[in-house]
Amino acid sequence: MPVDSSALASLQHQRALRVRQVKEWGEILTGFEGRNKYQVVGDDGETVFFAGEVGSGLGLLLLRNFFKAKRPFTMELKSPSGAVALRLRRPWRFWLARMDVEDGDGRLLGSVRQRFRFFTRAYDIVGPGGEELGHLRGPLFRPWTFVIEEGGREVGTIAKRWSGFGKELFTDADSFGVQFDGALRGALLRTLAVAATFLIDFVHFENRRENKD
Repeated sequence: MPVDSSALASLQHQRALRVRQVKEWGEILTGFEGRNKYQVVGDDGETVFFAGEVGSGLGLLLLRNFFKAKRPFTMELKSPSGAVALRLRRPWRFWLARMDVEDGDGRLLGSVRQRFRFFTRAYDIVGPGGEELGHLRGPLFRPWTFVIEEGGREVGTIAKRWSGFGKELFTDADSFGVQFDGALRGALLRTLAVAATFLIDFVHFENRRENKD
C-alpha cells in the first residue's frame, strides 16, 4: 500500500482543521453501526485526509455492536490520492483509553493516553520513547472542548461543533474543529493532537451519538 509523507508535511502548515464524520446509509437505514469514516478538511477548504476504520467480518461487527465506544480499532488516515499517511491503533482496555499512532510505514510516532482525573478529562501525548510532548485537558464547564497544552501553555483546542472557519459548512453534529495557535512548536505534537481527535470522538461522544439516534 502506498505511503504519503507529504500529507503529514502539509499538516504542519494548517492553522485549523475540520473533522467530519461521514454516515453510511446502511447505518442510517438499519440502526446497525457501520465502520466510522471521516473527512478532514484544512483551513483552505481542501481535503487533507480521508479517515476510516479498517477490517471486516463478523468478529468486527460483534465488537462494534457489543463493546461500542470501548471497542478496539485500527484506523487509517489517507491522502486524497489514497496513500496511507497515519495508522491509529486502539487496543481494548477496560479503563483509561490509549491509542498508538504510526506513520504509513508502520513506525511508531507516539501515543495518546488517558489519565485519571476526578473532575476533568485528561490525556497525555507522548513520543515514541514515552517522552512527554503535551497534554489534552477537558475543562469541567466546557464539555465540548479539549485544550491542547505544550510546556504548560495553551497552544490549541479540539472542539465539538466548532464555529470557526467555514461556519456555514459546520452544521453536522458529528463534527470537530481542531485549531492551533502560533505558540505550538512541535510538529509531532500537532500530528498526534489531530490523531487524538478520533480517540476523543470514540471515548466521549460515541455513546451519546448512539443514544441520540
